Amino acid sequence: MTNEREHSDSRIGRTNGTRRRQFLASAAAASTAGLAGCFGMLGGDDNGEALEFSISDFRGSGPLVSERPEPGGTSIADLPDLEGELVFYLGGGESGLYLDLIDLFGQIYPDFEYESSRGSSSQLSNQITEEVDAGASPADLFLAVDAGALGNVAQSDAAQSLSSETTDLVPAALQAEGWIGFAGRARAVPYNTNQLSASDIPDTVQDFPGTAALDGSMGWAPTYGAFQSFITAMRLIRGESETRAWLNDMVSAGVEEFNNEFLISNEVANGALNAGFANHYYALRVRSQRQNAPIELAFTSGDAGALINVSGAQIIEGASSPELAENFIRHLLSAEAQEFFATRTFAYPTIPGVDPVGGLPTIDELNPPEIDLAELADTQPTLELLNETGIL
Repeated sequence: MTNEREHSDSRIGRTNGTRRRQFLASAAAASTAGLAGCFGMLGGDDNGEALEFSISDFRGSGPLVSERPEPGGTSIADLPDLEGELVFYLGGGESGLYLDLIDLFGQIYPDFEYESSRGSSSQLSNQITEEVDAGASPADLFLAVDAGALGNVAQSDAAQSLSSETTDLVPAALQAEGWIGFAGRARAVPYNTNQLSASDIPDTVQDFPGTAALDGSMGWAPTYGAFQSFITAMRLIRGESETRAWLNDMVSAGVEEFNNEFLISNEVANGALNAGFANHYYALRVRSQRQNAPIELAFTSGDAGALINVSGAQIIEGASSPELAENFIRHLLSAEAQEFFATRTFAYPTIPGVDPVGGLPTIDELNPPEIDLAELADTQPTLELLNETGIL
């Protein structure tokens, strides 16, 4: 390996080629220098000379990000340097953003080298278990957008335990044996503020069918993985019979089908829908592009509609560099990385001391259902249910 990291997708049939990014644009640094102080002399450039990094190198930009406080938590300046080689499996649609962060760490630590393969979370999860069963996986770390995929690896005894020094950083609900969450996403109900007020949204999704303000003007994306996790959670909480009835009732209420949840959120902002089902960050992405868009978020309470899922990381059993791998996970939970996830992806930080963007309630203020996130991996009964009801 070299420090010019090669992101090979040979295992899944495509190649990203060589990526190398410079993140210290002087103009950007000048415009954001007042946001926070320097976090220290954290590494070197390609000539081995020290570079000075600040929180602004991790923070995103735009109207939802301005005037943020300096994040709490442990700075990477207080963690051991990343030195050595790691091989990553990166699962899900956010993997390109993970690479951006890994590349940024590569700029900070000139002795840190890595390779990565990308694919769907479920595909890579199954691949890891097969590789470990066969003797060894070439990967050290698995980063995935879905807790179910991480749980599948852990339940197959293909992941290593993490130390309490790492697990103590994150609430118990956002981790399990063999993996830990580094970014959260909440199920939410984006609604058009010209058409509805927050009081028009029932406190539970079970009451959505038959609510006059929502009839004929809601959207969902049943082919979308996050929606299927939501229905899986409902099936686990309320049972298959009640979930089937709810799906049929929503169809009878005229819910419209869309390809993805960003499109739903856009249609809500456009006034084509009164409300919809979506992950929280899609409405924020709409508002980041259209600051005055008439869209807000409602959150249900204690039901599948209030599900909080996570992107997480785990060390693969037999990893060649387990100490370096856990140090990398500690970096994912650093103040800087959590600010990166909060301001560039609009995800929920999973450590205390880093605020979500856009005036979101904190994770502690939400009321998600009590559910083992690893159980969300059991999607086959959900897919069968969606097919049997004609939704898929």
